[in-house]
Amino acid sequence: MKARLMPGKIAPDAYKALGAVQGYVNECGLEESLMELVKLRASQINGCAWCIDMHTKDARAMGETEQRLYLLGAWREAPFYSARERAALAWTEAVTQVCTGEVPDDVFEAALAEFGEKGLVDLNMVVIAINSWNRMNVAFRVPAGDYKPAKA
Repeated sequence: MKARLMPGKIAPDAYKALGAVQGYVNECGLEESLMELVKLRASQINGCAWCIDMHTKDARAMGETEQRLYLLGAWREAPFYSARERAALAWTEAVTQVCTGEVPDDVFEAALAEFGEKGLVDLNMVVIAINSWNRMNVAFRVPAGDYKPAKA
């Protein structure tokens, strides 16, 4: 697929604005491994090849197992995810797909129980940030494949 345009080069201030949100997410205190699962799951839902490539590579570089990465799309049927991860993934899916309905009360209650109020706001910011990046990359068909993880 050919890129339509490279938004970061055309509007660097737009990327700086998204970068500020990402900066908050990076410093919020949630576990990096959990955030990578959230970012990857939202990117799968949104069909963002660039972000799927990035977050799969980053998760692997952090020590995530191949099995958990392969089964992320079917996390409800796989026994490899903790209660906290399940609450985060359910929240991610509900917020990412909010256009199809509201975030269910049971999803909210499970996420609140696992994360507390501040942690749930932080988790929501992770979802907001990745959905923003996904929409930038998908809309402009930013090509995937050349991302190199910082951590090895």
